[in-house]
Amino acid sequence: MDYKEVIAFLYKQLPVFHREGKKAFKPGLGNIQQLCERLGNPQDSFKALHIAGTNGKGSSSHFMASILQEHGYRVGLYTSPHLQSFTERIKFNGQNVAEDWVVQFVEKNIQLIQDIKPSFFEWTVIMAFSYFKEQQVEWAVIETGLGGRLDSTNIILPEACLITNISWDHQDILGDSLELIAGEKAGIIKQGVPICISERQSFSEQIFQKKAQEMFAPIIFAEDKIHWDSYVNDQDFLHLHGKSSQHKTFDIISPYTGEYQVKNIAGVLAWCEQIQELHIIPLQWDKILIGIEKSKINTQLRGRWEILQKNPWIVADTGHNESGITQLLTQVKQQNRGQLWIILGMVADKDIHLVLTLFPKDANYIFCQAQNPRALSAENLQKMALEHGLEGICENNVNKAIEIAKLSSKENDFILITGSTYLVAEINVGFE
Repeated sequence: MDYKEVIAFLYKQLPVFHREGKKAFKPGLGNIQQLCERLGNPQDSFKALHIAGTNGKGSSSHFMASILQEHGYRVGLYTSPHLQSFTERIKFNGQNVAEDWVVQFVEKNIQLIQDIKPSFFEWTVIMAFSYFKEQQVEWAVIETGLGGRLDSTNIILPEACLITNISWDHQDILGDSLELIAGEKAGIIKQGVPICISERQSFSEQIFQKKAQEMFAPIIFAEDKIHWDSYVNDQDFLHLHGKSSQHKTFDIISPYTGEYQVKNIAGVLAWCEQIQELHIIPLQWDKILIGIEKSKINTQLRGRWEILQKNPWIVADTGHNESGITQLLTQVKQQNRGQLWIILGMVADKDIHLVLTLFPKDANYIFCQAQNPRALSAENLQKMALEHGLEGICENNVNKAIEIAKLSSKENDFILITGSTYLVAEINVGFE
């Protein structure tokens, strides 16, 4: 098989959450334990840092991997889902796993697939662990998929953990309250393993405190360690000035200018201080700051307030739930530009009506759908949006929708593409 045939084989043979939703989710660690045992427990060959949360865990994972790369470590990074290529999920020192390696791994271990019948996610996890072992990774940054307690990645025994924002998402799997969702995320907290919480939230604070106390795990909240005095967003970079528990003042630059990164960066900085104080990794403050600044170069994260064009501005962002969309639209309002165009697509198993209440009624909408079985049809999204006073046209293909918006907009207008990771993943038109 070649690479395309292998990926098609995996999609066909294994339940895939990003295509099928809840029915593809296999809770529990039974399958991943069997996979790891059959392949020699590759997860024991490297030290790991574990990250969970609703929003911000992808960005935080990339920031942390970049910081470790700046310290000269051999760094593995596992995240999901991917935007355009499956190989984005598994990186070594910022570079995607080679397509040839994926082919060879699948062909070599087809019997495992037939014997254990794992989910697509479980297979990608064991693939990442095996790749990291082969590459002699020293530190691996591992992002959870769903939740934490029953997530396949939770088989690792990390050196430290981070939990980012908690918000409404995947209620059909994680629970129908924010407290239940937080409880699932808290499942990554292990015996004696330090935990950092990026964002103190009233409904989750006691849940995390209690779990940490039960596990005798040192716990900190980022806002107790990192304080921002000011920040300036010049659209190309986010310039932040603050102070920390260890440093009186400091300046830091982020290449990712979504203002939700302010909390993500605070979480990562506080986590780094905790890791340093507990002598887990001998991190250097200057290299931590450089790691944040060079994160786009080092790890190539895409789709976070990604400016695709100016005049008119075109920004793509993978925001897709209440918290993510709220923060995104707050930043959009600050742009002080002309007419707002929103190219919107969502998956059907989200709380569509809750998210639609957040969008402005005075924007021009183009409703889309990703080429994904879970995607809500553009026509149904248009009907649901109309119930909330949002009017627009349908264009299934996101790239055609972008062309329509470009032809219809003026230089001072603002075009936002959002609502689904899978929609942003299909953007491939050229930009000027």
